[in-house]
Amino acid sequence: MRQNASRPIHQFSIINHRFVAATLGFAFLLSGCGSPDTAKPSGTPATPTSGASVELHGAGATFPAPLYAKWIAQYNTLSSSVKADYQAIGSGGGIKGITDKTVQFAGSDAPLTDEQLKAAPGVLHLPTVAGPVVVVYNLPEAKNLTLNGDVLAEIFLGKITKWSDPKIAALNAGVQLPATDITVVHRSDGSGTTWIFTNYLSKVSADWKAAAGFATSLKWPTGLGGKGSDGVAQNVQNAAGSIGYAELAYAENAKLPYATMINKAGKPVRPTVESVIEAAKNSSDFPDDLRLSITDAPGDGSYPISGYTYLLVYEDLSYLKNIDQATQIVTFINWGVHEGQAMAKPAYAPLSPELQTKVEAKLKSVKFDGKPVLK
Repeated sequence: MRQNASRPIHQFSIINHRFVAATLGFAFLLSGCGSPDTAKPSGTPATPTSGASVELHGAGATFPAPLYAKWIAQYNTLSSSVKADYQAIGSGGGIKGITDKTVQFAGSDAPLTDEQLKAAPGVLHLPTVAGPVVVVYNLPEAKNLTLNGDVLAEIFLGKITKWSDPKIAALNAGVQLPATDITVVHRSDGSGTTWIFTNYLSKVSADWKAAAGFATSLKWPTGLGGKGSDGVAQNVQNAAGSIGYAELAYAENAKLPYATMINKAGKPVRPTVESVIEAAKNSSDFPDDLRLSITDAPGDGSYPISGYTYLLVYEDLSYLKNIDQATQIVTFINWGVHEGQAMAKPAYAPLSPELQTKVEAKLKSVKFDGKPVLK
């Protein structure tokens, strides 16, 4: 099998991030038995036709890694013949893995650019959940900060360097802000979380857009780098006066406070499942390829730094030379889009019924040797 040859992204039977290992504490092993049946859940694994166990290899975004760990643990009860792993190496690594076909599915919080799609023709974007990117900070004197996009952009541009800056104080009346230096912490690896965060900054700040723009990796105007969301959270934990960004689950695990953000409607909004659902609901309709930004969404209740996370898979899986592997990949993703949504809260926003239908339609377009994989 082609994927078992030379695999530079390998040796990852469990997520290699400390957060998931410590919080969830289990390996990424899928197992299952039985053949599909209409009375069973939508993603019940099929028995491999060869009788041999099937291996699935995935890698990518850290954003959904805690959820994917729970999905796999649950899916583990459905089969005894499938083994899968997923390495949380960042969206950039996931995009490279799916482009090089060293993994069979990849996680990314950043939609592929048109240029990246040219290098990976036929890749589908399959949203799995949405979630907030939160602004974490280490400032014992102020546990409930409020920020807006302009101030946040100036902090990450290195223009606002003290917590006592008048622009921060104006948003936090009554809060005693110290004259502590601000230390910016950002991702050092290719990251979909960075894409969501900088996509937001590019929408709200012309200065940020001109100086840095948005991407999974970029040249940061200032700050320290941390590998993965857990690396950012750990750096913020260790440095008084620091500020960074991470997914809600990582902030909660690190017991870091995170800012209330002033949204596009001028309203202060906390990052919650409900405020992410509002952002998704108030954003534009999905294009046919399901690539969409939901940052800086309109609406009083929309959290402004929200985004979808995607699983990436090829529409034509014939290159795998293994119908069982193709079937299990599609079946697992379909299960996650349906049954797995019950596990999304409290850190992630589940897909709307309309979006579930759109993702399932994409999955039904996946083929092996010209025939649909998902029956």
